[in-house]
Amino acid sequence: MRKNSIKNIRINGEVKKELSVLISREIKDPRISPMTSVTDVEVAPDLKTAKVYISVMGDEEAKKETYQGLKSAASYMRGQLARNLNLRNTPELIF
Repeated sequence: MRKNSIKNIRINGEVKKELSVLISREIKDPRISPMTSVTDVEVAPDLKTAKVYISVMGDEEAKKETYQGLKSAASYMRGQLARNLNLRNTPELIF
């Protein structure tokens, strides 16, 4: 699958939407700022990895804490993606 194929673009959008919901509603980590949004997702053509770009409103300390909270919750989010999306492989999340 090519990087900019229609299927890959669709998967990017689905993963982005699902991660946005997970971060805003399901993750209860106090380190994650409530003003965190997913700006873009780039899933690799082989579906092994996904680069997740986030935007955090606040100072540098809030950004660092949010980043650490997201890294610690990455395995939980990957499991939720596997349950909610019908993909052959669930990508590893890289923030």
